[in-house]
Amino acid sequence: MTQTLSPALATSPALGQTAGHAPGIEPRLAVDRPLDLGAELERGTYGPQTCPDVIAELQAAGLRGRGGAGFPAHIKWRGVAEADGPRVVVANGEEGEPSSYKDRWLLTHRPHLVLDGLLLAARTVGADRAVVYLSHPETETAVRAAIAELDPAAGAASASAAPAAPVAGVRLEVHVVEPTYVAGDETAVCRSISGGPALPTARPPRVGEKGVDGLPTLVSNVETLAHAAWIARNGAAAYRAHGTADSPGTTLVTLSGACARPGVYEVPYGLTVAELFELAGGFTSSPAGFLMGGWFGGLLGPAHAATGCTYEDVRVAGSGLGCGAITALHADQDPLAVAAEVSAWYAAESAQQCGVCVKGTASIRDAFASLGAGTATDVDRNNLARWGQTLPGRGACAFLDGAATWARTVLTEFPEHIDAGNGDTGN
Repeated sequence: MTQTLSPALATSPALGQTAGHAPGIEPRLAVDRPLDLGAELERGTYGPQTCPDVIAELQAAGLRGRGGAGFPAHIKWRGVAEADGPRVVVANGEEGEPSSYKDRWLLTHRPHLVLDGLLLAARTVGADRAVVYLSHPETETAVRAAIAELDPAAGAASASAAPAAPVAGVRLEVHVVEPTYVAGDETAVCRSISGGPALPTARPPRVGEKGVDGLPTLVSNVETLAHAAWIARNGAAAYRAHGTADSPGTTLVTLSGACARPGVYEVPYGLTVAELFELAGGFTSSPAGFLMGGWFGGLLGPAHAATGCTYEDVRVAGSGLGCGAITALHADQDPLAVAAEVSAWYAAESAQQCGVCVKGTASIRDAFASLGAGTATDVDRNNLARWGQTLPGRGACAFLDGAATWARTVLTEFPEHIDAGNGDTGN
């Protein structure tokens, strides 16, 4: 079930908008129009890799996954490459995170760069099956058109313009599911491709050991694959030319809310939250707070406009970069009302498979509803504080962790609002 969102939270950047980029960088992913195969070939897509060991190059580059967890890409790639027997690679473009549009933008504007990364992954880990996993009609249309362009029989690419049959030896497929938050979990991805529902399964085993049809499977976010393709051709040193030592490279961010020009932007890691929004024309009102990492990183207070957008700085702030989506709350938005709405969404979006998730998300929803209504008790506040610390890691997937992050961050970042939500003491 999908929760209906208020206009303030449901407003999203237009998909057709050109992706912007920070001054002083040569964009690697951002373009001003969708690129077909010919335009991509001119940019070097599907060109020869310059590194003898792709996985070592990804490690040297410090590439992290862009799906949300920020896990080092080389570890996942190496794990599948060292597995026995047939292997599968999957480009995960499901993007069920509210307020995130960077994957959909990338798939509609640069599908060939994603396919380049996917085919690179297949060659590197020794997979003969590659799947693009999608949940939006516009991305399916764009990806199927790009795959058709790669078919030499269609005459889309001449032998002189492209490597011989970029898909040779790899079975390239498209798998489409209904868009939900949990459908993007890598275990749900493998379960759906294998013919089951797009719902998470318990770990272990991890999908790198037993994924699609029980085979070792590499599931990578589509932006991660696009960066991997760029790194394989340009090298780790060039990738590290932007960003910071511990958060190297560029990334796509989705900016929305109290933002003059909401949209997708390619930026180097290290800019502050305020500097990101300056790229998008600045704030339209003094922000009342920031929804970080889509909604998975909880809610940070307005002082975090000065926080640097690196994995380390945002973690120290008690949040996470996640998928790179940041929503600035308008000055007149009540953080408790937002928390009540988002926690209700979490309760509605639960896969309903884990008792702790069903009960935990519902309890967080009810406590925030009481706070917003001014009827909360000390028990409600104490429970939120406890749940924020004890619930992470207890579900089959990370969904419950996101709800718990809201319990923790709202209590720590907005104590004056919490104190104002006084009801019966509960004693």
